[in-house]
Amino acid sequence: MSQRHHLAVACLALALVGSALSAAARSTGGLISADKEIEYVEEEKADWVEAGTPLPPPPVAASLQPIYVSATASNQYLIDSSTLSVGSDGVVRYVLVVRTARGAQNVSFEGIRCEEGTWKMYATGAVDGQWKKARISEWRPIENKPVNRYHLVLSHEFFCPNGFPIANADEGRRALRMGHHPDVR
Repeated sequence: MSQRHHLAVACLALALVGSALSAAARSTGGLISADKEIEYVEEEKADWVEAGTPLPPPPVAASLQPIYVSATASNQYLIDSSTLSVGSDGVVRYVLVVRTARGAQNVSFEGIRCEEGTWKMYATGAVDGQWKKARISEWRPIENKPVNRYHLVLSHEFFCPNGFPIANADEGRRALRMGHHPDVR
């Protein structure tokens, strides 16, 4: 079930409990005071803390899954499905390989925070297969721009259906094989 569905069920349950308490107060001669209002205190949200992020192994050619970005994209975008993970912090992490039309290849280890609509680069891959920490490693908004819109595609069509992170890596791998998440289309 989705988080929205759980929230709707919880609200309905609270309304039913309130109605039952009010009816009980009337039928028991006021053992439960119907004239007192119930004070609802909003639950405090804990500050989000990013989980530790160990670097994955270098990409494996047999695990690379292509993603369609747009008809005008000249680069090829591939996700190493063996590196796909969903952290306890809700971040979907993956290795991205971008191949240019001229044969150059860029490798990066990235993450997407679905509920915030942001992405972050953790490291870039060197030719020797080693990782180099990204010079700028901060959360950035995912934008719908005509060029380099792969973060938007990864977010909306694969890893964040309806704005929430996939449940686990297998769900993400299925979406990559299908060419989109089943809840999106």
